[in-house]
Order: sequence, then C-alpha cells, then structure tokens
Amino acid sequence: MSEYGQVAILGAGVMGETLLSGLLRAGRRPADLLITERREERATELRERYGVDVVSNVDAAAKADTLVLVVKPQDMPELLAEISPVVRAGQTVVSLAAGITTGFIESRLPDGVAVVRVMPNTPALVDEGMAAISRGAHCDESHLVLAEGLLSATGRVIRVPEKQQDAVTAVSGSGPAYLFFVVEAMIEAGVHMGLPRSTATELVVQTVVGSAKLLRETGEHPTVLRERVTSPGGTTAAAVRELEDHKVRAAFLSAIEAARNRSRDLAAE
Repeated sequence: MSEYGQVAILGAGVMGETLLSGLLRAGRRPADLLITERREERATELRERYGVDVVSNVDAAAKADTLVLVVKPQDMPELLAEISPVVRAGQTVVSLAAGITTGFIESRLPDGVAVVRVMPNTPALVDEGMAAISRGAHCDESHLVLAEGLLSATGRVIRVPEKQQDAVTAVSGSGPAYLFFVVEAMIEAGVHMGLPRSTATELVVQTVVGSAKLLRETGEHPTVLRERVTSPGGTTAAAVRELEDHKVRAAFLSAIEAARNRSRDLAAE
C-alpha cells in the first residue's frame, strides 16, 4: 500500500481516466487504485487497459482511504447522497467538480471528513496540467500534501484560498479554450493568405509551444517578450495596433470575467 493508502477515482470520464493514467505513469501500483464506472463495456476497457479494479461508487467509498470525485457539477448531489452512508471520518475527499464548494460537500458527508477542492485543466492529458487546490474546514497540511501528490502526477499544483477558485476556473480551468480559439484564428488567417492548412497549422502550433516555453524558461514578463518582437514601424507593431483598435485586450477581460461569473452561478445553483 502506498503512503496515500488506496485511492478511488469516482468517475471514469476524460479527467478521471487522465488522473488514473497519470498516477500509474508516476509509479502508483494498480492494486492501490480503484475507479468507478457503471457501463460494463467501459469498465472492461478500463480493466484491460490499466489493470485496475473497476467497482461501484459505494464499494469505492467504503474501501478507499482517499476519494477523488471526478463528476459533473450537476451530478455531485446524487453522488454524495449515494456514498454518504459509507464515508467515514479519516478519509480524504478530493473534488474536481467546477463550482462545487467544500462547504457543499461537507454538508452532505459525515462530520469531520476532510475535503480538498481542485480546479484542474485539460493539459493534464499530456502531463502539463495546472491544478489549484483549496482546503476545506477539516483539512490540515497533510491533506493538502496528499492532494498535491495526486495532482502533480499530471502537471503543476498551486494552493489558493477557496474564495479565489472562481477566478482560477476562469483563468486556467477554461483557459485552454481561449488559447485554442486564438490558434484557430491564426490558422484561418494563414489559410486566408494562401498557406496550405497543414503548413499554417504547423507554424501556429509550434509558435504557441515555443512561446510558452520561452515564457516559462526565461521568467520574463510577457510585455518584455512582446516588445522584443515588436520593432518600431514593423509588421508586429502593425498587427498589435489592429488588435488594440479592435479592443481584443478588453474582450479577453470581459470573457474571463464572464467565465468567473458563470462559476459563481454554478455554485449558487
């Protein structure tokens, strides 16, 4: 048994499978992991692919020391009602559901259960995820360290106060979609100007990857890096002026605020 005890991942969707495969690549033993899935065909696929036990939600909650809840926000009340009779003090519950507060989960589970809230994002699929974690009322340092150990299998992890989770959801949880949107637009521009789509795609994707690596490895502020590319009176300056004239910066601010507000609405609902 690992230092985390047995870990159960409740929900075998994209993010649940991503975490499962990441933990196995990080060296966790299949015997220390459980995953839940109602559809027998999908359960068979998971058993054959990863060598883990696929069990019911109730069995997972009864057996495991750490429960990772990876379901849609609207499915969380039903899941908590299902597992609450077998959840016990001493277990750690890690929730990856957007907009669901630790208080919401704590109120539906036995008193004293430690709950950690996580906002992941989809680059976890390639071990480049960004996860922000927040403590619930019954968490101590050991629970946060446990959650960090689990999430670091698929990328980076930071701690934030729970009141910041709606902003985290808007910036990094939804963030990949904004970047994909920009990539789509740049590819379409290349095609419009006569480049083959495959050429435009390769140019744009590598430019995005390289720019991200430059940001990370140099530690320079993005404004500094942008100014280095922007020669006075040059092509980049002309492009940036168009972006400013079309208020692209303001549109991003408004869009990210809208995502934050929707995260708040999900919590209220």
